[in-house]
Parts: sequence; structure tokens; C-alpha cells
Amino acid sequence: MSKESTLHLFRRLEQLNGIGAALSRERDIDRLLENILEAAKTITGADGGTLYSVTEDQSALKFEILRTDSLDIRLGGTTGKPIDLPLLPLRTFDGAPNDSLVAAHAAIHDRTVNIADAYSAAGFDFSGTRAFDLRTGYRSQSFLTVPMKNHDRELIGVLQLINARDPDTGEVITFSQADQSLAESLASQAAIALTNRLLITQLERLFESFVNLINLAIDEKSPYTGGHCQRVPALTMMLAEAVDATREGPLAGFTMSERDRYELKMAGLLHDCGKITTPVHVVDKATKLQTIYDRIGLVDTRFEVLKRDAELAALRRQLALRPVVDARAEGQELQGLQQEIQMLEDERNFLRRCNTGTEAMRPEDQQRVRDIAVMRHWRNPQGVQTSFLTAEEVENLTIRAGTLNQAERDTINYHIVATIKMLETLPWPRHLTNVPEYAGGHHERMDGKGYPRGLTRDQMSLQARMMGIADIFEALTAADRPYKSGMTLSQALVIMCRMRDNGHIDPDLFEVFVREGVYLRYGRAFLDAGQVDGVDIGALGFA
Repeated sequence: MSKESTLHLFRRLEQLNGIGAALSRERDIDRLLENILEAAKTITGADGGTLYSVTEDQSALKFEILRTDSLDIRLGGTTGKPIDLPLLPLRTFDGAPNDSLVAAHAAIHDRTVNIADAYSAAGFDFSGTRAFDLRTGYRSQSFLTVPMKNHDRELIGVLQLINARDPDTGEVITFSQADQSLAESLASQAAIALTNRLLITQLERLFESFVNLINLAIDEKSPYTGGHCQRVPALTMMLAEAVDATREGPLAGFTMSERDRYELKMAGLLHDCGKITTPVHVVDKATKLQTIYDRIGLVDTRFEVLKRDAELAALRRQLALRPVVDARAEGQELQGLQQEIQMLEDERNFLRRCNTGTEAMRPEDQQRVRDIAVMRHWRNPQGVQTSFLTAEEVENLTIRAGTLNQAERDTINYHIVATIKMLETLPWPRHLTNVPEYAGGHHERMDGKGYPRGLTRDQMSLQARMMGIADIFEALTAADRPYKSGMTLSQALVIMCRMRDNGHIDPDLFEVFVREGVYLRYGRAFLDAGQVDGVDIGALGFA
């Protein structure tokens, strides 16, 4: 071998090593497939080529990438142009090897096929190639077909190159033995790189499936939180993309790679996974007296007992008057009974209103509940005269806002502690190590008054602060909660402006949230049309 030939081969080997390293770094499957074919074309000087993948059932080859430089044909992969060609079956109808097709033959027999001229080659069916040439005016001549097998010797595809060209004259020539060796080496490296990428992709999909499984379990447990688990990550990513696009101001330096996006997406999907430990009767508590059932029915029963007792007492007094036959006195008794029953009805309706928890409770209404509990008595099933409301019922019925008492709020809040515990026990890969911190910080406040860790703004990542804004905005606008209706965009933003001013949420992120219209994109995508109202951002302080 001449010195020039040796140097040329050495350069091609260096090129092969560089290609192998580049292939191992590529994460996108379509780009990886394209890179494999383009690298093979470059290293062998081929004008065109096709990359086939094997179907899942190992019964056929599927066109993935198709390239012909001289005809400017680019199909499949990232081009978005599908290859409208049928699968190549590896077996005939009677189960025999489909040796008439060169790609199928190479795959079945695990051997490279090097053909000098397709038009004179014996034993293979090139009718499809001839038809293509007839349509395009092309002349398919030399073919190099290499099976691609992974480290377990499993077929994953076939690499086919067409028309090797002389680097000096451009004339179509036969693929040399050196070309074949390099193509086989590249196919081996490519198969391993592709297998690794497919395994990683499958593991990522499996992981995402487990994440979705947790959310499905929460959804099945409570339909009121299932939508939340899907909407919060979507809104978080909307805000993150808006911040990533910001080119001025305090957030101009924030950027995200694809790995960063994936990490934040996973954190968003897992941010409430601890709710799987929260009792369903607390999560779904639609009224103040609800546990497994709404205990307002028990209060109603007691009122019926009091009305019955009042009627019985009135009848006894009437019977006592019967010998006297005093119609006037009996009329007064009846009038007093009606007044007593009306008073009981008023108190029952009042307690039913208190039970809903839709409005903030006034102090005087809270006191009236306590008065009813003390002044009213009823005879329980054991025949004991007792207070009309228990201490626990009074505590619940006097909840100032919402339906949860403090113990239940603590139970609800514990879900974030459970989330952090669950996530911190997992052996996260390097590119997902921040998931527990991102997911576990969405109930913290900028002033350090949040929970569970009381972190301040400087102690939190931007991603965790983004998730906090998304979590609050989704909760304010959600229309699927059992205890409230969803707010309009303008109502939610007014409340969030107050949260910004009192140190609850990050002001810089909230400014991007408003100025870049993130709230509006979310509203159009996820809210009812009646909730997407006009917002005057100037009136909110954004000049």
C-alpha cells in the first residue's frame, strides 16, 4: 500500500472514530438515524443511501431515512417528509427467507452484500430500483448493504449505500473492500449507539409511565386533584419558556437546555405525589362537617328531634288545658309552637349555610353557632340530655374560610413533606438530581413564612419559585374543586398581586407571568371561556 493510500486510510479511521463519538452523544432518535446514514455516506463517498429499522415483531424492515444527494431527495427523520413505501418482509408467505430483496437477505443471513452493478447482479430482485430509475432518470449502480446488530447480536436495522463515487472524478465506482470494512465498523458502532439510545428512551418512557401512574392513582382517588397534577406542570413549563425567552431585566441570564426542560417537567408532574398519602375525605372535603359523609344530616336529624319535642310539649300543655276548654289558651300554645318551629327552621338553615364554607365567616355568625351549641339541647339515642352540637362540630362550623379545620390543613400540608420524602429516597440520575428541590418548594414563600422548610427567596431555585406561582394560579382558577368555583383571570391576578406585595411569590417571575401573557395562554388552553376575561395589566401596576 502506498504512502498516500495509508495516509488516506488513516484519515478515514480518524473520521470513523470521530463519528462514533458524535453518535454516542446524540439524544434524539431521528437525528441519530440521520447522522448514521450521513456518516456512512461521507466515509464511503456514497451518493445515496437508505436506513431501515426492523419492526417490533422482527418480521419486516421499515424505511426510516432515505437520501440521494444528486437528486436532492431527503425523506424521513427530522425532515417531516414521510417515506411512503411499503415494509420489506423478511419472510415470504410460506415462511421461507425473502432472499430476493438484498436488504432482507443481508438482515436474514447477517452478512454484508457488496454489488458492483445492480442491473447485472444475479439472484436479487431490483425491479423496484429499476422503476425508481425510470421515473427519475437516475442510474442505481453500486450497492453496499450492511446489517446492523447490537452487542446481543440482535438485528436492529440495515444500512444500505448506493453509488460510491470516485473522489477525484465523481464517477460511480464499486464500493471497495476498505469501504466495506469501514461501513461494517460504522454499522457496528451505530447499532450500539442506537441500541443505547433506544434503551435510554425506553427507560425514560417507563419512568414517565410510573409518574403518570402515580397521578392516575391520585386522580382515581380524587378527581379534584387529578386535573391539578396535569395542569400545574403545563403552566410551569409555559412560565419557564417565557423566562427562557427573556432577554432583559433580572431574569435575562436564565436559560434552559433540553435536559433542563425535562427535569422541570418531571418535577412538575411529581410535585404533588405525596397526596397519595392524604386521606380522601380530607382532600375532597366539600363542606365543613364532611368526613366520609356530610354530617349536616345528623344536625338535621337533631332539629327534627327538637321540633318533635316541641310538638309533644305543646300537645301535653293542650291536654292539660282540655278539662278547662280554654280555646284562647290553646290558640296561644299553637302560636308558640309555630314560633318555636320557625326558630328551629331558621337555625337549621343558618347552620346549613355555615356548612358550605363558600364565603368568609363573620365573627357574629361564628358566635351564633357557639350560642346554638350551648343554648340548644337534645336527648341523644341513649336518652341523655346533651348539647346540641359537639365541640368538634362547633370547631368545624366556625371555620372562618373554606372547609378545612387546622388539623385537616396540617394533614393537607403534610402532602408536601410526603412528596419530599418520597422523592429524596429515589436514586436520581445526574440530569434529574434537582427534581426533589423543584417539586418540594412550591409551598414555600419568598419571605420565609412558607412550609415545610421556611425557605426564603434566595434559598430557592428559580424553578421551584416558578412552580409556586403555577400551583397558586391553577388553584385559584380551577373550576373542578368541590368547595369553590373557578375565578376569572382578572380575579386571580388581583389576588396574586397581593401575594406578590406581601412576600408570597417571586415578583420578577410574576412580572414575566403577566407581561408575557402566560396567564392568558394558560386560560385559553385550560379554562372555561367565561373565566377568560379582559385584564388591564396597567391597573395591576404593570405600566
